[in-house]
Amino acid sequence: MYIEAVPNRNSPPAILLRESFREGGKVKKRTLLNLTDWPPALVEGLRGVLRGGTIVAPGAPPFQIQRSWPHGHVAAVLGLLRTLPLDRLLGAADERLGALVRAMIVARLITPAAKLTTAKALSLTTAASSLAPVLGLGEVDVDELYAALDWLLERQPVIEAALAKRHLADGTLVLYDVSSSWLEGRRCELAQFGHSRDSKSSKLQIVYGLLCAADGCPVAIEVFEGNIADPMTLSAQIAKLKERFALRHVVLVGDRGIITQARIDAELRPAGLDWITALRAPAIRGLVEGGALQLSLFDERNMAAVTSPDYPGERLIVCRNPALAGERARKREDLLQATERDLVAIQAAVSRTRRPLRGVARIARKVGTALDRRHMAKHFDLDIAEDRFVFARKAPAIAAEAALDGLYAIRTPVPAATLDDAATVAAYKSLSHVERAFRSLKTVDLDIRPVFHRLAPRVRAHVFLCMLADYVEWRLRARLAPMLYDDHDRAVAQALRPSPVAKARRSPAARRKEADSTTADGLRVHSFHSLLADLATFTRNEVTTPAAPNRTLILYPRLTPIQQKAFDLLGLDPTRTQ
Repeated sequence: MYIEAVPNRNSPPAILLRESFREGGKVKKRTLLNLTDWPPALVEGLRGVLRGGTIVAPGAPPFQIQRSWPHGHVAAVLGLLRTLPLDRLLGAADERLGALVRAMIVARLITPAAKLTTAKALSLTTAASSLAPVLGLGEVDVDELYAALDWLLERQPVIEAALAKRHLADGTLVLYDVSSSWLEGRRCELAQFGHSRDSKSSKLQIVYGLLCAADGCPVAIEVFEGNIADPMTLSAQIAKLKERFALRHVVLVGDRGIITQARIDAELRPAGLDWITALRAPAIRGLVEGGALQLSLFDERNMAAVTSPDYPGERLIVCRNPALAGERARKREDLLQATERDLVAIQAAVSRTRRPLRGVARIARKVGTALDRRHMAKHFDLDIAEDRFVFARKAPAIAAEAALDGLYAIRTPVPAATLDDAATVAAYKSLSHVERAFRSLKTVDLDIRPVFHRLAPRVRAHVFLCMLADYVEWRLRARLAPMLYDDHDRAVAQALRPSPVAKARRSPAARRKEADSTTADGLRVHSFHSLLADLATFTRNEVTTPAAPNRTLILYPRLTPIQQKAFDLLGLDPTRTQ
């Protein structure tokens, strides 16, 4: 039986319930019922029954949602990860340890947390996102995550070598910098007291060095004990570049606290590597006092190349940034005035009539505390006696220091024919890419700290996992830049910059995007985190229908314009994640 609409000249069509049959080898049909007067909804209901459907009680919902998972952010991060060569390096998708590592990378980007919390988030019964059902991990125990970390650490040399092969080559720039993070507990053999960049001097810490390509793409990371000096981490990176990555010659870019004269003589030159770094303030002062650098060079320009017998075979590119000079002068004056207020208060205590401050030792102790608070001892002359305290600024020394405000000097043995002065300065300033990576690792996105692991291999694996998450984020930001506050037209911004010494400029497109918080196509501009949160509102819904109550269907809502734009930029379909 079937329902057929039969045209009826100038009248509405006749709706007939018909039956087809065979007679004498021919197919015939007959009308069983005229449904023309039936309500359209009732006709459609009967049509559905004839097609094999089930009758639903009036008022019953067409389907029932069993569970709804935040899904869009998972689809974006996991989907992009699966398009990267990194996914192949993590093994087959159906291998559980590799799947767990993928899950931890994605989880580190969308909801960074301790491994115990991550295990709960990846278990199907306690999951907070669609990551668990999409990967089909079932129930996840924290010990499985530890086993996956151990497996990942074994593969670190292979993964880093593959990333280096893709992003580094002979003759290219390699960026290197060092940071640190604190650990909870006191049982990790890597954890030591040392200089804390996080103002956590009471906590044990680890130190890690990050290698990046010239564009800031993270390639390799290594963890050291928390009390190691920054320059002492350099030898391991040189060995990695030369032996594991098989690079015969690169230009290592590092700050002046890492690439020191001692490291150049003992490690870089013997290894046949070039470098780009900067001079410390006393060395710049030595250039001025020795006559190698004339400050009048900067009357009409902000960059000058000089030579010095103290640096044979090297080029020195000295730069002066007026904005930086003004800021340093302002800061110095603020510190001087604040220190003077403290010293005046000590003077008042010495000269008061009631219970005055007496004794050279007592007065000197308080003066030393006031000077050390802002590191201003070098700028004051002091006269301390049993009942007297007098101080004055060292005007000539302050003026000599102020003359060098805004000056910095880049040193490199790379010939100008290979890398001119402007490109050399720009290369040194590209260390800001590594600083961005550290901000992402430590505070903004990935929360590498604090570290709760006790075993040294687990600490190393945790840091490496965070680096891989940063690698994925770096790729995501590059694709999604038109929707973020990031400058997505850096080539134009670079062309507008008159000199690498001048303050960096954002492109007109980025300034316009920042001014009205809308993209070129009228959508709201996001930060990386707020865009992930917006994508998370695209849900994966497990539903059942009265017609098939024992069968679960997956339904997705309609994408918003922002979500559609994001997935278009990523080249992904959020409904195809398995």
